[in-house]
Amino acid sequence: MNVHILEMPLDFGASRHGSDMGPSAIRLAGIKEKIESLGHKTFEHSSIFQATTQEYEKIGNPKAKYLEPITNACTKLAALVEEIADKDEFPLTIGGDHSIALGSIAGIAASAKKQGKRLGVLYVDAHGDFNTTETTPSGNIHGECLAASAGYGIPELTNLYYDGVKVDPKNICFVGQRDLDEGEKKLMKEAGVTVFTMSDIERQGFPAVLKQIVCFFRSRVDMIHVSFDMDVLDPMFAPGTGIPLPGGLTNREALLLMEEMASTNMVKSAEIVEVNPILDIRNQTAILAVSLAARILGETLY
Repeated sequence: MNVHILEMPLDFGASRHGSDMGPSAIRLAGIKEKIESLGHKTFEHSSIFQATTQEYEKIGNPKAKYLEPITNACTKLAALVEEIADKDEFPLTIGGDHSIALGSIAGIAASAKKQGKRLGVLYVDAHGDFNTTETTPSGNIHGECLAASAGYGIPELTNLYYDGVKVDPKNICFVGQRDLDEGEKKLMKEAGVTVFTMSDIERQGFPAVLKQIVCFFRSRVDMIHVSFDMDVLDPMFAPGTGIPLPGGLTNREALLLMEEMASTNMVKSAEIVEVNPILDIRNQTAILAVSLAARILGETLY
């Protein structure tokens, strides 16, 4: 399979600097070599947009900070993801903060729409990213990106790349959440998304939750986009991320989740975001990100 590695060094969507260096750290951790060792051919895209720093940009809307540079970058990403997916090749986006999901989801949604296929999104994150300008406590767009992709929020975000909903919220499955804002919790329930929090995992056990996730997608969609935020992992395993929270997934659980998703043969695009090498220890978070990407693309232990 042809795998396109799309580097998105965008950190305008978050409060903390450093995730813009995530793609470089993941590259240094050997993502190209790892993917090629699985028999895939890789293509690297490192100049999708002209990166600038927050200090030289205007915040703009305090409830949707840095809206213009984020939407400009994500529109370019969406076009590239759609082009790759149309050729039945695999777009793997590496970030960068989670606001880049606006572009990757819009791109794969556009391709799915042309093919008449139903798109589902597996959102692996400690947070919900389901705020809008009405509910956001921070104004950071990385906390609004999935709501916008599902059609909730300001038009500049909901209509990014093309007008309208990119993914039916009933086809969104969350896993690993442990920090949800009150406003976004209410909106998530109204939208009808499916959520497996860390409490659900503790109650039911990870294998039982994993089985439900696979059944969820098999029963309702034709293709899956995996959006993986490294902060879903416990900081013991991934210290190099912008918002580390205790009580997250283990590395073994995350790797198994990616392996199981790959076994469905329905994953057609993915992104791995929020690697912050400033906060990392010996690049271990970036190294784990490479292993996760490998599992998405078919690596197994035996």
